[in-house]
Amino acid sequence: MKLYHLTGAQFALSNLALCRIKISRFSDLNDPFELMAVNLSDDDERRAVAGFHDQINASKGVICFSATWDNPVLWGHYADKHRGIALGFEVTNDLILEARYENSRFHLPRDPVTDHAKPNEETIQRILSTKFSDWKYENEWRMFIELKNANLESGLYFEDFSESLKLTEVILGPKCEM
Repeated sequence: MKLYHLTGAQFALSNLALCRIKISRFSDLNDPFELMAVNLSDDDERRAVAGFHDQINASKGVICFSATWDNPVLWGHYADKHRGIALGFEVTNDLILEARYENSRFHLPRDPVTDHAKPNEETIQRILSTKFSDWKYENEWRMFIELKNANLESGLYFEDFSESLKLTEVILGPKCEM
């Protein structure tokens, strides 16, 4: 699938020169409600997801893409006020997950035997991919990376370009001075 990663020019140049892309940590993303898709008004659900943020942030990173590069709001927010660059990639479909945009939080499924809230794999994927509906303009797709398999340099994680993450296009922003 063709997807785009918008970033500042200096970071794009580094990505191009080193044939890699930075992996974001969930704690560093711009939405303070990342991983907060579960309705926490129920004590049982709150217990079921306790520590989930820390566990995910410690073990997984994410590379965020957009299905489009031509939204001016994306350029303003993610590409240094239109001075940046959009990197176009062909990304293997089984490595990405489309963001879900929802207006309200959801409840966890219940274990039929104990009647306790119990997240399953589908629920975990939903937590990882759900964002508040106002972020819909991003048209976001996410690639999740196990940090133990990523390249670590100066406290940052990187994923190398590959056949599964193949750079195919470079688009300069309208104010880019490159």
